[in-house]
Formats: sequence, C-alpha cells, structure tokens
Amino acid sequence: MAITHPSFGTLDDNRIIFFDTTLRDGEQSPGFSMNIEEKLRMAEALAELGVDVIEAGFAIASPGDFESVQSIARKFSKDGPVVASLSRANAADINASGEALKPAARKRVHIVLATSDLHMRVKLRMSRDEVLEAIERSVTLGRSHAEDVEWSAEDGSRTDPDFLCRCVETAIKAGATTINIPDTVGYSMPEDMARIFRDLRNRVPGIEKVVLSAHNHNDLGMAVANTVAAIQAGVRQIESTINGIGERAGNASLEEVAMALRTRHDALPFKTGITTQRILKTSRLLATITGFDVQPNKAIVGRNAFAHESGIHQDGVLKDASTYEIMTPESVGWSTNSLVLGKHSGRAAFRDKLKALGYGDLGDNAVNDAFRRFKELADRKKVVYDEDVAALVDDEVVRGNDRVKLAGLTVATGLGVRPMATLALEVDGERRDGMATGDGAVDATFIAIRQAFPHDAALKLFAVQSVTGGTDAQARVTVRLEEGGKLVDGQGADTDTIVAAARAYVHALNKLLAKRERTAPPEFQKALSA
Repeated sequence: MAITHPSFGTLDDNRIIFFDTTLRDGEQSPGFSMNIEEKLRMAEALAELGVDVIEAGFAIASPGDFESVQSIARKFSKDGPVVASLSRANAADINASGEALKPAARKRVHIVLATSDLHMRVKLRMSRDEVLEAIERSVTLGRSHAEDVEWSAEDGSRTDPDFLCRCVETAIKAGATTINIPDTVGYSMPEDMARIFRDLRNRVPGIEKVVLSAHNHNDLGMAVANTVAAIQAGVRQIESTINGIGERAGNASLEEVAMALRTRHDALPFKTGITTQRILKTSRLLATITGFDVQPNKAIVGRNAFAHESGIHQDGVLKDASTYEIMTPESVGWSTNSLVLGKHSGRAAFRDKLKALGYGDLGDNAVNDAFRRFKELADRKKVVYDEDVAALVDDEVVRGNDRVKLAGLTVATGLGVRPMATLALEVDGERRDGMATGDGAVDATFIAIRQAFPHDAALKLFAVQSVTGGTDAQARVTVRLEEGGKLVDGQGADTDTIVAAARAYVHALNKLLAKRERTAPPEFQKALSA
C-alpha cells in the first residue's frame, strides 16, 4: 500500500528509505569528531551514494553542531537528500533544530523521547501521562518548523507494548510523518523487532499513514539482522551509518544492509536509491576523516572481504567466482584492475584513474595537489596501486582545511645514534619549528611536534599498517590522543613511516582542536533555552 509523505511524495510499498546518521550518532563515538569541512565532505559523499535522509547533527549540542547542520542544510537542492537535525522533546532543542534547518530545501525535525519504564523513571523522572503530553507538545512544535517530523521512542525495544502503542498513536495524531522505534541499547533479537513492528501495524490507528523506521545498535552483534527483520515486518525506513560506526558497539552498517537487499532480492524484494558501487569510496573517506580503519574481515568493505587464501577456495574462484563470492567486488566499488599508474603517467591518465575510483568531482586545486603527491609517490614506489592513489587523495583532500599542517620533517637516526627530528608546522598560516631527540625516530618526531605546538594531550595509541604489499608500500599510521577525557584518532599515509606518523599526529591535533570548538559555552546554552 502506497504512503504519501511530505518529503518523498507517493512511496511504493517496496521502496526502502535510507536514513544515514553517520554525522550524528556515528560522530558520538569516542574519537570520531569531525570539523565542519569534514562533515560537508562526508555529506557530499552520502548524497552521491544515494542516501535519502542525512541526519546532519544535534543542533543544540554546541555552536559547532548548529553551524554544521546549517551548512549542510544550505548545501543541497530539492533534488538532494532530506537534511535532519536531532532534538530532545523540549522547545529549546526543537527551535534550535528549526533555526539551523531553515536554509534546507528539504528538511526534517527529528524528535526523540524515552518511553521505557526504566528510562522514564531514572533519566526523565516523568510519569507516563507526562511523557504522552510531552510527545504531543513537542511534535506539534516540530510541525511548526517542518512538514516532515520524525518521532523516535528512545529505548523503544524495552518499552511496554501497550504504552508504546499509546505513544505512537499520540505522535501520529500530533503530526509525525515518520515513527522510529530504536533498539537503543542493542538488546533485541530479530524476532523481537519483528513482533514490535507487527504489533504497531495491527494496533495503532493511523499507522498506515506514516513511514515506520528502525534504528538498531550492535551491542550483541544483531544490528543488521534486526534491521532486516524490521524490514520484513513492514519497516520502510532504516537508520544506519557508514562502516557501522556509532555509540558503543555502533549502529547497523549501511553497506551491509544495502548489499543484503541487493544480494538477497529473492528474500527481500525491495528497491533502494543506493549506488552500491560508491560504497567502498564512502567507507574509505570516512576512515580517513575519522582516523578509524575498518577491521580486515569487515563485511563488504574490509580488505579481506573478497580475499581467498585457502587452496580449495582459490581453485573454485579461478574456475567460477560465484563458487565462493555471492557478490562481485565491483558491485561495491572494488577494482579488479589496480596496477595502472607509474612515474611516467601524465595528468590526463591520473584524472581518468580518479574518475574510475569515484573522485571525478574533485576541483582543479584538489586534483593538482593530489597529482603532485602522486608524482612524489611514483618516484619512490616501483608501482602505484589503486589503494595507493585512494590513500593519498583522501589524505590530501580531507586535510585541505586543517589549521595545523606538516610543512617539513627531517629525521637523523641509526644504530648507536640518538634519533633527532627537526620539523616545521604551519599553524593558522604561521610557521613554527621544533627540534628534539627521543628514544626512537617516532618518539623524537612527536616530541618535536609538541615543541612546535605545545599541548597536554596524551598519546594513547600508535599503530602502523601497510596500504599495499611490498617493502615500498605506503604506511598508514593511526595515532590516538586523549585530552580531558576526550579521545581523537588521526591518520596519515606515506611511503616513509615516520612521515606517515607525523601526518597522523598532526591530523589528530586538528581533530582535537575541532573537539575543543564543539564545547558549548554557558552563554550559548542559555541563549538557546531562552
């Protein structure tokens, strides 16, 4: 049965709406903060991927969040995705979201309120009647800012079924156009989610006029399975994140749900707007921005997702790939022809490769910067793989607006010699120098960075992995810093591991600065609550 929705018009019953919350729920993960430029780049990638709704942030959380939501709201035309902002069920939050979303061609106010007895008693300290009144009041206010209002029952999977039905009915009567039932703590099993949505469809008046949505967390590793069960029970919007990032163990992984729908169309006869060939590029961009790589065996986007080591498997794949591959690597953006460029390759060939890898939208300045780094890389490597190109382009593009940049680095080290590092940073356009010795080349480099840019953050993680094989492979380094209980991760790539380490540390510093800026001063909160 078709539904008429203010943002999507008439929706066929077999159309699945992808609501992406990478920029909101995903960014709440420790160390995953992004600055405005990074959020805008990620929003562009999500739109290119075919996401229907982008939850741009939590507008009242800080001035930085408000500006991010507002900037993303300005970015897209009526042909682009719906832009949403999260709000708690109070006037200050909803008004902040409404104000931030004003420039949006298509906008949604997303309101969340806890409905389980545990959350109402411990967190809200509200009675059931008070919660029902808050739902009616908040959704009504939300509708004054946008025709498209989503209402979410926080901890809905642990809410008394009778009361959940009353809450949903109240939200629909007040004007909600999408009803979302989150498994907030990842407690449910697939049969639980199916029962919840079937119950709502059978018992709540007016439920046929709204889109049902599922938002599943992965604490028990059930997020994708619960999402698929919800779809089978009538849900037509799924809430997910790229690489499954999010609070605690994360959210349902967008790429896994999308490919489950594509690969098992026999069991899940639904259509989406996702261009699956852009999945890998979007995944890698997020990993570069956040500094968090996906694990090698991660479904769809892990580097081992289409690797075969067993002799029996290799023999089967060589004879017919379908013996051990249920989807093609190309269908999610992997390339089968990765060895193409060298030091004699020109700018035209480089541009063609960028297009093939999904970077056809880069501006001239970004292409020129990437080409310069490619030439430097090609002089040092015998062969340049697609993974090498993607790593250096992502590393260059997402660093374009960093406040702190690595301008130079020289390291002297050797057997029986105390390592020394001399480096130059650009901080808001001003050159700063540092020189230090250390227990090793990396230690000396990091101490020199502290000299050039003093800070109190503690180093919590230093990890190195190769982008490709071989002794001339680019190293990808991850650095984790902690300051005042806040964690940030940075990444850097280079054929020189020490340079990659310096890039990663500087990236982490930039993310730390972004994190500092997002801390809202009391005046901001007071102004919004007035």
